[in-house]
Parts: sequence; structure tokens; C-alpha cells
Amino acid sequence: MMHKAGFVNIFGKPNAGKSTLLNAIMGEKLAIISPKVQTTRHRITGVLTEPGYQIVFSDTPGIIDPKYKLHEKMMGAVKSALEDADVALLIADAKDSLEENLELFDSLKLKVPVILILNKMDNIMKEDMAVLLERAKAWGKATEVVAISAMQKKGIKELLAAIVKLLPEANAFYPDDTLTDKSTRFFVAEMIREKIFQLFEEEIPYHTTVIVTQFQEKDTLTKITAEIIVTRDTQKGIILGEKGKSIREIGTLARQDIEKFIERKVFLELFVKVRGKWRDNDTFLKEYGY
Repeated sequence: MMHKAGFVNIFGKPNAGKSTLLNAIMGEKLAIISPKVQTTRHRITGVLTEPGYQIVFSDTPGIIDPKYKLHEKMMGAVKSALEDADVALLIADAKDSLEENLELFDSLKLKVPVILILNKMDNIMKEDMAVLLERAKAWGKATEVVAISAMQKKGIKELLAAIVKLLPEANAFYPDDTLTDKSTRFFVAEMIREKIFQLFEEEIPYHTTVIVTQFQEKDTLTKITAEIIVTRDTQKGIILGEKGKSIREIGTLARQDIEKFIERKVFLELFVKVRGKWRDNDTFLKEYGY
């Protein structure tokens, strides 16, 4: 039996559904999701191993014009992903301007086979979808064009079949039971950060990062301490909330997700720290894993 394996990287504008797609394929919540743009800041890897093939997926930050050093680091993650893919998945929101998306994909100057994905097909009438698929095929640079709904897990089987066709023959890169190359600590921090995106308006989530300072497995539970880093005192006040109400809410929601993820009881302690301009400070960015 021939075995196939390769690196498949997902690219698209912020909010095209890259993280939802990765989670749908993996059947696990690896990437945090929020309706706000630019939620993903790192390259997140998901390893899918099936009889006959292994696919190493990479979810990348949405493609943006960098405004901070943090953004530059995020775009660095996109650039490195462009260089090491065997297959590129270019994902566009079906309701978004196709021309704009294709222009963006052209600018990536990809040298590997491309699958163009039209996501959120559940939001579009059948006839309109047929027209859209024709226009996408007319672009001429995609080996295949696939319509999916990542949210409803529709079209995922067809997409996987298209990917496997394009994979090179190779042995598996990771042991069978590997799900990701990121640590549990990384996912814990991301789950806390996701709650900040869900609970707070406007710019707060973009000024925030989360760092896990303690991760101790005790007999009956796992004790986790994390710091929420913000850029200003006023933001610290908002995250804490009146009499600590907001931070308790973040903690409760995050703890439920973390317990599901690590399948153990969790004692979670959160602190808020002010680090002015951390998004533009190389030392802080390094310390926070960017």
C-alpha cells in the first residue's frame, strides 16, 4: 500500500473561517474562534493520521497589513507557511468579494498545488453558489475548487479526498497519536484568550495576551495560574470588572473548556498585569511566545 504524507497550509483573509475549518477537519478544538477578526496569532498545527495518509495542517493568521511588531510576527508566520507547504488551501468567505480574495491569493505567489475553498456555502442560494463556483474555476490557478460549510462540517469529506490526491508519497512525519505540535500550556492560554474575545468589546482583546505561569498536575486536579497582559490600567480595570465580576466570568468559562480539553478537574487562577506597549516590544513579544 502506497502511503502519502504532506504539509497542507490554510491561508485566507481574517474571518474567512480558517480556524473553524481546522477544527472541523480535526474533530477537535485546536484553534480558538471568535467572530472578531485577527483572533489567530500563531501558526497552529493539526496532525490528521488515517490509514494510508497523514496530513499536517497549519492554520495561519489572517493576512493583514502589519501595524505593530506583533502584526509583523503574525505575518512572519504566514510567510514561513508559504515556504513549506506541499498543498495550499486558499479559503474565502462565499459572501465576500471573490475578486478581492483572488487578488490576495495571486499576491502570495504560490508555487505548490492549490485548492480554492468557498466557505459558508450554507449562507448562499444554490443557484448563486453554482455561478460562484464557475467564476472561481475560471481563475484557472486552483487544481480544484470546493464549496464547504466549515461550521456545519459540510463538504469536509470531499475536501479531504481532494487533498489526499495531491499529497506526495511519503512516510508519516509524526507518531499516529499526535494531534498537534503545540503544548497543552499553549492551548490553555488560547482558551483564556478566546473568552476575552467573547466577553469584551472593541479594542480590549487586541491589547491582550495570556501567559500560563504555572501548570501543576496534582492527584485530583490540575492547578493552573495564568496572567492576562494588557497595555493600560484602564483595561486592567475593565478585565477585572466591578468587584472582580468580569475576571471571574472569564475564569469560569475558560475553566470549563480547559477541563474538557485535558479531561481533568482544573483549579484556575487568573491575574491581570499591565505591560505598556507590549505589542511593539521585542523582549515582551519573545517572552509571550510570538
